[in-house]
Amino acid sequence: MAQVLRMTFVNEGGGKVSLNFKNPKTGLTGAEVKTAMDAVIAKNIFESAGGDLISADSALIIDTTDTALTLV
Repeated sequence: MAQVLRMTFVNEGGGKVSLNFKNPKTGLTGAEVKTAMDAVIAKNIFESAGGDLISADSALIIDTTDTALTLV
């Protein structure tokens, strides 16, 4: 099973922008993610079609499982 951390931000135009990161560290807390999201906003390091990122909206850790299918 693989994991992805998805951090979603709101931009100046009111749209949502998501950043995905593979293999987040085990035991990652909401406080750690919020601190990272605040740093991304403060440093203004990503561009978005709707303008600068202005606030943190949500964060998810997504678990994924790959299942191979037999082609007949």
